[in-house]
Amino acid sequence: MSDLLVRRAEPHDLDAVLELLREAMGRSDDPRFGELFRWKHIDNAFGASPAWIAVDGDRIAAVRFLMRWEFERSGRVLRAVRAVDTATHPDYQGKGLFKRLTLGALGELSSEGLDFVFNTPNDQSRPGYLKMGWKLVGVVPVPSRPLSIGGLAAMARARVPADHFSTPVLCGEAASDVLDDEPRIMELLATRPASTRLRTRLDIDGLRWRYGGDLLRYRAVTSADGVAFFRIRRRGSARELALALVLCSVGDAAARRLVRSCLRVARRDADYAVAIGDRPLRSFVPVPRAGPTLVWRAVGETEMPTLDQWNLTLGDIELF
Repeated sequence: MSDLLVRRAEPHDLDAVLELLREAMGRSDDPRFGELFRWKHIDNAFGASPAWIAVDGDRIAAVRFLMRWEFERSGRVLRAVRAVDTATHPDYQGKGLFKRLTLGALGELSSEGLDFVFNTPNDQSRPGYLKMGWKLVGVVPVPSRPLSIGGLAAMARARVPADHFSTPVLCGEAASDVLDDEPRIMELLATRPASTRLRTRLDIDGLRWRYGGDLLRYRAVTSADGVAFFRIRRRGSARELALALVLCSVGDAAARRLVRSCLRVARRDADYAVAIGDRPLRSFVPVPRAGPTLVWRAVGETEMPTLDQWNLTLGDIELF
C-alpha cells in the first residue's frame, strides 16, 4: 500500500468521498446525508474541516476528516480539531490506512497552530487511537431526568443510538428566531461569566451555525437572563429532550431556572431529558455506563486537561 498517494482532499473529490462515507457509515438510504455533511464539514463556523484521502489511481481508498473546533479558558483561545468521520473501502481494509492518514494529518496541522485533537471514540476504535498517542481523559457523565412516570420507563428502555435528526415539535421557540435577535445574543455573550475550565468559544456566527439552521430543528427557551437550546429526538420508542446549551449572563440560579422552563415547556413532547457533563439540576442523575469516553492528543498544547477541567455541553459532543 506504499504506492497509494496520500494527499489533502480537494473540492473535486467531494462526490467520491461522500459515496465512500455513505457506505461505511450505513447512510446510503439517508437523503439528508449530503446536507448534513456540508453543514458539519464545509459550513462550520470554526472553519472547513481539513481532510486527507488515500488514492489508488482514480479511486479513493480511504478518507479521514478532522472537524475544526475552538475552546477558551481564562481568556485564552485554543484551536482544536475533533477526529470524526473516517472510512476505508473494503478492498483496502487492514492495510494501515487509518493510521497513515490520521498521523499524516496531524503532522501537517502541527505547523498551522493547532493545539490539540479530541474525540469520543467507541469501544472498537478507541484502542487504535490510544496506540497512536491519544490519551484517555475519562468518561463524561450523562445526567438524565424523567419528565413523567412513563418517562422513567422509557428512559430505562432507551439503550439504542439516538436518531440523527430531530422530531418536529412546537414547544418553545425556533432557535433561529431567537438567534435573529442579534443585539440580545451579543449582550449575553459579552456578559457571560469567565471560566477557568475549557469550554467552547461562542460567538453569534457559531451559535447560528450550530443551532440556527433548519436541518436539525433546535428549539429554545428564553428568559431575561439567558437562553437554553434543545431539541427532541427519538431514541428507539422513547422521546429524548437533548439539552444542548444553556447560555446565561448571570449565576447558576438563573441557569437552573432556564432549565426548569425548558423541561416544563417540553413535557408533553418528551419522555425524559438528557445533558452532558455537569448536572443542570440536582434532579438530574448520571445514567450508569452511558457516557462517551473522551480522548485527547497533544499537538501544540502539551498538558492534557483532566476531566474536571473541561466544561462540555451536549452541543459540543453530539454526533451526527
